[in-house]
Amino acid sequence: MKAHADLASLRTAIPYIRRYKGHVFVIKLGGELCRPGDTLDHVVEQIALLYQLGIKVVLVHGGGPQADELAERLGRRPERVAGRRVTDGATLEIAKMAFAGIANTDLLAALRRASAPAVGLSGVDAALLSVTRRPPTVVDDPSTGETREVDFGHVGDIQSVRPHVLRLLLDAGYIPVIASLAADDGGQVLNVNADTIATRIAVELNAEKYFVLTGVDGVLRNVNDASTLCPFLDLAELERLEKSGVVAGGMLPKLAACKEALRRGVPRVHIINGAQPDTLLAEVFTNEGAGTLLVEKRAAAGAAPSAK
Repeated sequence: MKAHADLASLRTAIPYIRRYKGHVFVIKLGGELCRPGDTLDHVVEQIALLYQLGIKVVLVHGGGPQADELAERLGRRPERVAGRRVTDGATLEIAKMAFAGIANTDLLAALRRASAPAVGLSGVDAALLSVTRRPPTVVDDPSTGETREVDFGHVGDIQSVRPHVLRLLLDAGYIPVIASLAADDGGQVLNVNADTIATRIAVELNAEKYFVLTGVDGVLRNVNDASTLCPFLDLAELERLEKSGVVAGGMLPKLAACKEALRRGVPRVHIINGAQPDTLLAEVFTNEGAGTLLVEKRAAAGAAPSAK
């Protein structure tokens, strides 16, 4: 009976395999998923399978937990406002070590174990990202309810993307793995939000799908109750949830990036729990999915998650 069930699952997946072969998927991994161990190995096994099925995969990763741990060991306390890291000079040095060093190398090593050929990069390489330092910005801080001007320090805003190096790597059969750092025209390294990088790259590469792999199941109406998962949302529905206060904290910059991707032409964005077994494969190859599917307009995409 199990063999019959496995064959039925394979038959369900075949149309998706045909549809996505040769297309680009951009996958953003939260830093918590880049730690060596069983969870990372399982995520990478799924990514390696996508690669073997002919899907062109680009990975963008964070490194927040790694940077926080390194900062603690060095006697520094991380500072965030509205889910975004404030990066002074010392914090920038920590970010370079954690993002391009610890997290990127650990992810590459896991891909090596899975026999998935990968190349580590950051936005500095081949001038992939053109950025400028963010000026002091007026921010609504949900943690305090205050509106104030914040100097985020050595944080960059993306001006343009030069994806030529990514296309070269993809066409040569490699998986680009991108750490969330970039440099301005003067060579000053800046910390850039990984969700923002992944979004801009997905847009420039005309990605078929953009995935956000994080530690939560998707968009939840109650963050403490997994049964309140929203499996399918369009932009209007998502913005109503945000205005109601359901979404807060670190999910806000993720959803801002997701909304930008949809508005700029990426047809499908998925938020899934990368720490749970087989969620990436379930989201790609089953009708039911495993997280939250976001589209620009529900009517244009179909009425249910199976419209993915």
